[in-house]
Amino acid sequence: MTISGARLDGVALVVGSGRGIGQQAAFSIAEAGARAVVFADMNEETAQASAEQSKQYATNANYESTYFVVNVKDEVRVKEMVEFVVSKFGRIDYAVNAAGINNAVHKPIAETDIAIFDNMMNVNARGMLLCCRAQAAAIRKQEPKAFTSRNGTRDIGRGAIVNVASANSFAGLPGKGSYTISKHACMAVTKMAGLDHSPEGIRCNAVCPTWVRTPLLDLELESNPEVRGMIDAMVPIKRVAEGEEVADTIAYLLSPSASYINGASLVIDAAVTTTVRLF
Repeated sequence: MTISGARLDGVALVVGSGRGIGQQAAFSIAEAGARAVVFADMNEETAQASAEQSKQYATNANYESTYFVVNVKDEVRVKEMVEFVVSKFGRIDYAVNAAGINNAVHKPIAETDIAIFDNMMNVNARGMLLCCRAQAAAIRKQEPKAFTSRNGTRDIGRGAIVNVASANSFAGLPGKGSYTISKHACMAVTKMAGLDHSPEGIRCNAVCPTWVRTPLLDLELESNPEVRGMIDAMVPIKRVAEGEEVADTIAYLLSPSASYINGASLVIDAAVTTTVRLF
Protein backbone atom coordinates (compact mmCIF):
# COMPACT_ATOMS: atom_id res chain seq x y z
CA MET A 1 0.00 0.00 0.00
CA THR A 2 1.32 3.45 -0.93
CA ILE A 3 0.41 6.54 1.08
CA SER A 4 -0.34 9.25 -1.48
CA GLY A 5 1.11 12.02 0.66
CA ALA A 6 4.44 10.22 0.89
CA ARG A 7 5.01 10.50 -2.84
CA LEU A 8 7.68 12.88 -4.13
CA ASP A 9 7.56 14.51 -7.54
CA GLY A 10 10.15 17.30 -7.41
CA VAL A 11 13.91 17.85 -7.57
CA ALA A 12 16.24 16.54 -4.87
CA LEU A 13 19.80 17.41 -3.89
CA VAL A 14 21.44 14.76 -1.71
CA VAL A 15 24.82 15.68 -0.23
CA GLY A 16 27.05 12.78 0.74
CA SER A 17 25.25 10.39 -1.59
CA GLY A 18 28.19 8.46 -2.99
CA ARG A 19 27.61 5.71 -0.43
CA GLY A 20 26.03 4.98 2.93
CA ILE A 21 22.87 6.63 4.24
CA GLY A 22 23.05 9.44 1.69
CA GLN A 23 23.15 7.01 -1.22
CA GLN A 24 20.24 5.01 0.15
CA ALA A 25 18.27 8.21 0.78
CA ALA A 26 18.76 9.26 -2.83
CA PHE A 27 17.59 5.84 -4.01
CA SER A 28 14.47 6.05 -1.81
CA ILE A 29 13.71 9.53 -3.15
CA ALA A 30 14.00 8.25 -6.73
CA GLU A 31 11.77 5.32 -5.84
CA ALA A 32 9.19 7.69 -4.31
CA GLY A 33 8.72 9.44 -7.65
CA ALA A 34 11.16 12.35 -7.80
CA ARG A 35 11.71 13.77 -11.26
CA ALA A 36 15.40 14.45 -10.63
CA VAL A 37 18.08 13.64 -8.05
CA VAL A 38 21.50 15.28 -7.88
CA PHE A 39 24.12 13.09 -6.20
CA ALA A 40 26.66 15.38 -4.50
CA ASP A 41 29.78 13.87 -2.97
CA MET A 42 33.51 14.53 -2.65
CA ASN A 43 34.19 11.22 -4.44
CA GLU A 44 33.39 11.69 -8.12
CA GLU A 45 33.55 7.99 -8.93
CA THR A 46 31.02 6.87 -6.33
CA ALA A 47 28.74 9.86 -6.98
CA GLN A 48 28.61 9.12 -10.70
CA ALA A 49 28.07 5.40 -10.14
CA SER A 50 25.30 6.02 -7.62
CA ALA A 51 23.55 8.48 -9.93
CA GLU A 52 23.55 5.86 -12.67
CA GLN A 53 22.42 3.09 -10.32
CA SER A 54 19.47 5.19 -9.12
CA LYS A 55 17.80 4.86 -12.52
CA GLN A 56 16.88 1.26 -11.79
CA TYR A 57 14.86 2.38 -8.74
CA ALA A 58 13.21 5.48 -10.23
CA THR A 59 9.45 5.39 -10.74
CA ASN A 60 9.02 8.73 -12.53
CA ALA A 61 8.92 8.18 -16.30
CA ASN A 62 10.83 11.45 -16.79
CA TYR A 63 13.44 10.79 -14.11
CA GLU A 64 16.88 12.37 -14.43
CA SER A 65 19.98 11.89 -12.32
CA THR A 66 23.32 13.62 -12.30
CA TYR A 67 26.20 14.24 -9.92
CA PHE A 68 28.28 17.07 -8.52
CA VAL A 69 31.66 16.90 -6.79
CA VAL A 70 31.75 18.85 -3.53
CA ASN A 71 33.68 19.02 -0.27
CA VAL A 72 31.31 20.44 2.33
CA LYS A 73 34.21 22.22 4.04
CA ASP A 74 34.56 24.42 0.94
CA GLU A 75 32.13 27.34 1.25
CA VAL A 76 32.48 28.42 -2.38
CA ARG A 77 31.99 24.91 -3.73
CA VAL A 78 28.88 24.39 -1.61
CA LYS A 79 27.40 27.57 -3.07
CA GLU A 80 28.31 26.40 -6.58
CA MET A 81 26.61 23.06 -5.91
CA VAL A 82 23.29 24.72 -5.13
CA GLU A 83 23.62 27.08 -8.09
CA PHE A 84 24.24 24.05 -10.33
CA VAL A 85 21.01 22.35 -9.24
CA VAL A 86 18.90 25.49 -9.64
CA SER A 87 20.46 26.26 -13.03
CA LYS A 88 19.85 22.74 -14.35
CA PHE A 89 16.44 21.96 -12.85
CA GLY A 90 14.94 25.32 -11.88
CA ARG A 91 14.42 24.64 -8.17
CA ILE A 92 15.28 22.44 -5.17
CA ASP A 93 12.26 20.77 -3.61
CA TYR A 94 14.14 18.39 -1.33
CA ALA A 95 17.61 18.60 0.18
CA VAL A 96 19.34 15.93 2.26
CA ASN A 97 22.61 16.59 4.08
CA ALA A 98 24.29 13.28 4.83
CA ALA A 99 27.98 14.12 4.50
CA GLY A 100 29.78 13.27 7.72
CA ILE A 101 32.73 11.59 9.35
CA ASN A 102 33.23 9.52 12.50
CA ASN A 103 36.13 9.35 14.92
CA ALA A 104 37.57 5.86 14.69
CA VAL A 105 39.74 6.34 17.78
CA HIS A 106 37.93 6.32 21.12
CA LYS A 107 39.45 8.76 23.61
CA PRO A 108 38.10 10.41 26.76
CA ILE A 109 37.71 14.19 26.76
CA ALA A 110 40.99 14.65 28.66
CA GLU A 111 42.81 13.02 25.75
CA THR A 112 40.89 14.68 22.91
CA ASP A 113 42.98 15.29 19.82
CA ILE A 114 42.08 18.87 18.89
CA ALA A 115 43.02 18.35 15.24
CA ILE A 116 40.52 15.47 15.04
CA PHE A 117 37.93 17.55 16.88
CA ASP A 118 38.41 20.53 14.53
CA ASN A 119 38.05 18.33 11.44
CA MET A 120 34.96 16.65 12.89
CA MET A 121 33.32 20.01 13.54
CA ASN A 122 34.34 21.37 10.13
CA VAL A 123 32.65 18.48 8.32
CA ASN A 124 29.74 17.46 10.53
CA ALA A 125 28.67 20.85 11.90
CA ARG A 126 30.14 23.65 9.80
CA GLY A 127 29.68 21.65 6.60
CA MET A 128 26.04 21.02 7.43
CA LEU A 129 25.54 24.69 8.20
CA LEU A 130 27.09 25.72 4.88
CA CYS A 131 24.79 23.31 3.03
CA CYS A 132 21.64 24.38 4.90
CA ARG A 133 22.51 28.04 4.42
CA ALA A 134 22.99 27.72 0.65
CA GLN A 135 19.94 25.48 0.23
CA ALA A 136 17.62 27.71 2.24
CA ALA A 137 18.85 30.81 0.39
CA ALA A 138 17.85 29.19 -2.91
CA ILE A 139 14.61 27.56 -1.76
CA ARG A 140 13.24 30.78 -0.25
CA LYS A 141 13.27 32.37 -3.75
CA GLN A 142 11.12 29.76 -5.47
CA GLU A 143 7.37 29.45 -5.71
CA PRO A 144 5.54 27.46 -3.01
CA LYS A 145 3.69 24.27 -3.82
CA ALA A 146 0.33 22.87 -2.80
CA PHE A 147 -0.81 19.32 -2.19
CA THR A 148 -4.30 17.96 -2.72
CA SER A 149 -5.48 15.10 -0.54
CA ARG A 150 -8.83 13.59 0.43
CA ASN A 151 -9.42 16.59 2.72
CA GLY A 152 -8.70 19.28 0.17
CA THR A 153 -5.68 21.33 -0.82
CA ARG A 154 -3.01 22.63 1.55
CA ASP A 155 0.13 24.70 1.23
CA ILE A 156 3.24 22.52 1.62
CA GLY A 157 5.75 25.35 1.32
CA ARG A 158 8.71 25.95 -0.92
CA GLY A 159 10.87 22.99 0.03
CA ALA A 160 12.11 20.65 2.72
CA ILE A 161 15.53 19.80 4.17
CA VAL A 162 16.52 16.71 6.14
CA ASN A 163 19.83 16.52 7.98
CA VAL A 164 21.42 13.23 8.96
CA ALA A 165 22.35 13.61 12.61
CA SER A 166 22.70 10.76 15.12
CA ALA A 167 21.37 9.29 18.32
CA ASN A 168 24.60 10.82 19.62
CA SER A 169 22.86 14.16 19.13
CA PHE A 170 21.10 13.34 22.42
CA ALA A 171 23.36 10.92 24.27
CA GLY A 172 27.01 10.03 24.33
CA LEU A 173 29.09 6.88 24.20
CA PRO A 174 32.36 6.62 26.12
CA GLY A 175 35.27 7.97 24.11
CA LYS A 176 33.18 9.51 21.33
CA GLY A 177 33.33 13.10 22.53
CA SER A 178 34.32 14.79 19.27
CA TYR A 179 31.65 12.98 17.28
CA THR A 180 28.98 13.50 19.92
CA ILE A 181 29.70 17.22 20.20
CA SER A 182 29.55 17.62 16.43
CA LYS A 183 26.24 15.78 16.24
CA HIS A 184 24.75 17.91 19.01
CA ALA A 185 25.68 20.87 16.82
CA CYS A 186 23.84 19.26 13.90
CA MET A 187 20.64 19.40 15.91
CA ALA A 188 21.19 23.10 16.60
CA VAL A 189 21.60 23.74 12.88
CA THR A 190 18.42 21.77 12.19
CA LYS A 191 16.32 23.52 14.81
CA MET A 192 17.46 27.00 13.83
CA ALA A 193 16.98 26.38 10.10
CA GLY A 194 13.46 25.13 10.74
CA LEU A 195 12.70 28.03 13.08
CA ASP A 196 14.21 30.82 10.99
CA HIS A 197 12.83 29.74 7.63
CA SER A 198 9.42 28.27 8.41
CA PRO A 199 7.74 31.63 7.64
CA GLU A 200 9.25 31.31 4.15
CA GLY A 201 7.79 27.84 3.64
CA ILE A 202 10.93 25.82 4.36
CA ARG A 203 10.91 22.84 6.72
CA CYS A 204 14.08 21.40 8.22
CA ASN A 205 14.18 18.16 10.22
CA ALA A 206 16.74 15.54 11.19
CA VAL A 207 17.00 11.79 11.41
CA CYS A 208 19.03 10.47 14.33
CA PRO A 209 19.97 6.82 13.89
CA THR A 210 22.21 4.68 16.04
CA TRP A 211 24.31 2.06 14.26
CA VAL A 212 23.53 1.64 10.56
CA ARG A 213 25.05 -0.85 8.15
CA THR A 214 27.37 1.50 6.22
CA PRO A 215 31.06 1.71 5.24
CA LEU A 216 31.56 4.04 8.22
CA LEU A 217 30.32 1.32 10.57
CA ASP A 218 32.71 -1.15 8.97
CA LEU A 219 35.61 1.17 9.79
CA GLU A 220 34.31 1.63 13.32
CA LEU A 221 34.13 -2.11 13.92
CA GLU A 222 37.58 -2.62 12.45
CA SER A 223 39.14 0.00 14.71
CA ASN A 224 37.06 -0.77 17.80
CA PRO A 225 35.97 -4.45 17.89
CA GLU A 226 34.32 -3.88 21.26
CA VAL A 227 31.57 -1.92 19.48
CA ARG A 228 30.09 -5.19 18.22
CA GLY A 229 29.53 -6.26 21.81
CA MET A 230 27.97 -2.90 22.60
CA ILE A 231 25.53 -3.34 19.73
CA ASP A 232 24.55 -6.82 20.89
CA ALA A 233 24.07 -5.60 24.46
CA MET A 234 22.28 -2.32 23.78
CA VAL A 235 20.04 -2.86 20.72
CA PRO A 236 16.82 -4.60 21.77
CA ILE A 237 16.30 -6.25 18.36
CA LYS A 238 19.95 -7.37 18.23
CA ARG A 239 20.92 -5.90 14.89
CA VAL A 240 22.00 -2.66 13.28
CA ALA A 241 19.66 -0.68 11.05
CA GLU A 242 19.72 -1.21 7.33
CA GLY A 243 20.43 1.92 5.29
CA GLU A 244 17.04 1.60 3.61
CA GLU A 245 15.26 1.82 6.97
CA VAL A 246 16.79 5.26 7.56
CA ALA A 247 16.46 6.31 3.92
CA ASP A 248 12.72 5.64 3.74
CA THR A 249 12.24 7.75 6.87
CA ILE A 250 14.12 10.60 5.18
CA ALA A 251 11.85 10.34 2.14
CA TYR A 252 8.82 10.51 4.43
CA LEU A 253 10.08 13.66 6.17
CA LEU A 254 10.56 15.33 2.79
CA SER A 255 7.08 14.42 1.62
CA PRO A 256 3.70 16.16 1.94
CA SER A 257 2.78 13.55 4.56
CA ALA A 258 5.19 15.32 6.92
CA SER A 259 4.19 18.88 6.01
CA TYR A 260 3.45 19.80 9.65
CA ILE A 261 6.75 18.43 10.99
CA ASN A 262 9.46 21.08 11.34
CA GLY A 263 12.55 21.59 13.47
CA ALA A 264 12.15 18.05 14.75
CA SER A 265 14.44 15.09 15.25
CA LEU A 266 13.33 11.54 14.61
CA VAL A 267 15.37 9.01 16.57
CA ILE A 268 15.85 5.73 14.69
CA ASP A 269 17.33 3.40 17.29
CA ALA A 270 15.08 0.39 17.93
CA ALA A 271 14.49 1.82 21.46
CA VAL A 272 18.17 2.02 22.47
CA THR A 273 17.76 5.49 23.99
CA THR A 274 14.50 4.76 25.82
CA THR A 275 16.26 3.24 28.83
CA VAL A 276 19.67 2.62 30.38
CA ARG A 277 21.33 -0.59 29.25
CA LEU A 278 24.52 -1.94 30.72
CA PHE A 279 27.23 -3.25 28.43
